[in-house]
Amino acid sequence: MRAPDSWLRSYCDPDLSVDDLADELAMHAIEVERITHAGVTDPEGFVVGKVLSVEKHPDADKLRVCEVDAGDGSRTIVCGAPNVAAGQTVPVALPGAVMPDGTKLGKAKLRGVESNGMILSEAELEIGDDAAGIAVLEEDGWAPGTPLGEVIPVSEPVIELEPTSNRVDCFGVYGVAREVHALTGAPLAEAPWDQDAEATGEGTVTDYASVRVEVPELCPRFTARVFTDVQIGPSPLWLKARLIGAGMRPINNVVDITNYVMLMTAQPLHAFDLDKVPDGELIVRAARSGEKMTTLDGVERTFDEDVVLVCDRNGPSGIAGIMGGQVSEVSESTTRVLLEVATWDGVNILRTSRKLGLRSDASNRFEKQLHPDLALRGQRIASRLMVELCGANLVPGTIDEAADVPVPHRLQLRHGRVARLLGMEISPGQCADYLERLDFEVGRDGDEIEATVPFHRHYDVTREVDVIEEVGRIHGYARNLKATLPSTSGQAGRLTREQRLRRRAEDAIRDLGFDVVVDLSLTDPGMPERLRVPSGDVRAEPISVSNPLSAEHSAERTALVGSLLDAARYNRAHGAERIALAESGRVYLREGESPHQGVLAGRFVGNRPPPAYEPWRMGCVASGPLWPDDWRGTSMDAEFYSVKGVLEALAARLGVDVEVRPGDEPFLHPGRAGRVLVSGEDIGWVGEIHPLVCREWELDGAAGFEVDLAPLVAASPFGDETYQDVITYPAVNQDIAVVVEDSVPAAEVRAAVLEGGGELLRSAEVFDLYRGEQLGEGRKSLALRLTFRAADRTLTDVEVAERRGAIEVAVAKVGGSLRE
Repeated sequence: MRAPDSWLRSYCDPDLSVDDLADELAMHAIEVERITHAGVTDPEGFVVGKVLSVEKHPDADKLRVCEVDAGDGSRTIVCGAPNVAAGQTVPVALPGAVMPDGTKLGKAKLRGVESNGMILSEAELEIGDDAAGIAVLEEDGWAPGTPLGEVIPVSEPVIELEPTSNRVDCFGVYGVAREVHALTGAPLAEAPWDQDAEATGEGTVTDYASVRVEVPELCPRFTARVFTDVQIGPSPLWLKARLIGAGMRPINNVVDITNYVMLMTAQPLHAFDLDKVPDGELIVRAARSGEKMTTLDGVERTFDEDVVLVCDRNGPSGIAGIMGGQVSEVSESTTRVLLEVATWDGVNILRTSRKLGLRSDASNRFEKQLHPDLALRGQRIASRLMVELCGANLVPGTIDEAADVPVPHRLQLRHGRVARLLGMEISPGQCADYLERLDFEVGRDGDEIEATVPFHRHYDVTREVDVIEEVGRIHGYARNLKATLPSTSGQAGRLTREQRLRRRAEDAIRDLGFDVVVDLSLTDPGMPERLRVPSGDVRAEPISVSNPLSAEHSAERTALVGSLLDAARYNRAHGAERIALAESGRVYLREGESPHQGVLAGRFVGNRPPPAYEPWRMGCVASGPLWPDDWRGTSMDAEFYSVKGVLEALAARLGVDVEVRPGDEPFLHPGRAGRVLVSGEDIGWVGEIHPLVCREWELDGAAGFEVDLAPLVAASPFGDETYQDVITYPAVNQDIAVVVEDSVPAAEVRAAVLEGGGELLRSAEVFDLYRGEQLGEGRKSLALRLTFRAADRTLTDVEVAERRGAIEVAVAKVGGSLRE
């Protein structure tokens, strides 16, 4: 966004240099990229001149000898322009003036006649393309010798701004001027749209044109006005200079008006040659698949059903919000103009622009979502200029096809909250003053303020904190926010227990050979379907974002496994044979709850409900050899038992025992999947990825797990402890074999052994599985290594034998027996 200094100051002119003004904007409102220059670098020597007489050069057919009054009497200037004539008011460069290309002008003899200066063309002033003839200034009482910079901006500083996407109002020069007014208190000129043009045309607008909107959800508002007796020609110099300063090339007065109003207000416009629109009928509709049109840049483009077109009876006439078509382009023969000012769905415009590879100044503004009421602002300003600069007659009436216009936000501003959030005291009167400068309607009840958001900020300011932000930035942080040291209370820099254990888990998965990735929380809304998640499952309905940058990132993820599979496919496509990826992060569900407290459980501290259930999870996906030969001394492919081992090792780092029981997930291989439990609570899944899902992600095979961290952290005995007693008495190690039915999980057997062993049994680990004829069909033998230890004595054989007897009784409860 380029804001020419003189144009900006025509609306609000603070007593600041251009550098200081740019600093104020950068510190309070809009990022400033740089300050550049348009036109000549030094305006000295450029003045207004009056052509007194013109005579043919005595020795050159194409030259004219002119007498020009440049404020110091008559001087001779030789000019080669065919349009120079006595009585004209013209721009003159005096000897010593430095031209835009750096050339210093001096006196010169042309075919024997001394020329004391130069009468300038638009191209020489860099305010237009016309180099064949001199520029003629409009008669406005300018006296000869008046500095040319007072008439047209021949030497123009330009502030180049980079507004954030939420501040679409600052994509217009008047919007930037409003910010300058709010920051400095300098007077703001009357809004250019406060006055409309007088309608002097014949009939009414519906006699000339009609509009039908078939997709109102993508076109909230479409307005149209008709102008007759339009005289196409070049724009005046002041308009050309402003356009060029703002980075646009002048074309003709009608097109220049549409560009000028867009640069002023941020609302794009489009002009149709009405005689090229059959019966003046415009239809706004979705494109038909394969439909084609040649746009104004001369490129034939092909559309699909997602593109919105503005059509006449014969077919497409323009791509909505992006670019018009050649079929109805305004030309030198145009005498009747239909002026369109519309509002479009920002997401659709962004998607269409990217799909077509076509980005314009209009689409850059529309994709940020404009308010429907901006359309009539643009119509009023453009109508006045059409009448003034094109000699046009405005036909009475406006076609206005509008859907529901959003209701203005009325927000409460509690004065006490301002200081709590900003850390600086701002009086209620100051708050009200700042908001009024920003065009908010303000009502006060003591210290409390009700602010009505102006419609040009409708999609930006929606909450009380947004209003407080406006107050804070205008008040100024750099000058008013005092530097203070944080209050430590003896706890400076300490991590919470949740944070320490989460980091321990993340370190553990890394130490187990996994590469930890950080993926976007936004994903493809079709991800649940690709994972075969059935309808009715809360993961099948992801939360959509309101203004996504792309369709591929328009929904919140409901599981980590999808983004991990995406990363696995990317690595496999780039030649990686071993893939072992892990991620620690949130998922976002429409509903759900957790018995645990803290941020890992998806709750805010203090029991304030979040907008959705957002549990913190840890997951991994592995494909190919899980560990390379030279890392662990052995190679193991990623399958159920290998990733189960990783999960158990991860849990062990937190001091937690996990239990894996048979279970399934729609994206897991049947019979090679399990549910993960901690203290009887289901916390996630582990298993091999379903072959159909692997095929979807172009993987030969994969396995992984995904678990909630909150219950793991809650079950961990670690946290604030600093030491654990070391037992000096020796342990008693014994191995036992338990025979049970095949259907009894190993975890259930282990739990029974630990229950029977009591406090003296420190650990019980399964290390072997055996099936054979001597056990009988449908039975298995599990070997466990037991460690008995007491903290205060050496255990006797009698004590250990008692515990073994208790273990035998406990095992019998699950249908097992000790094998001799």
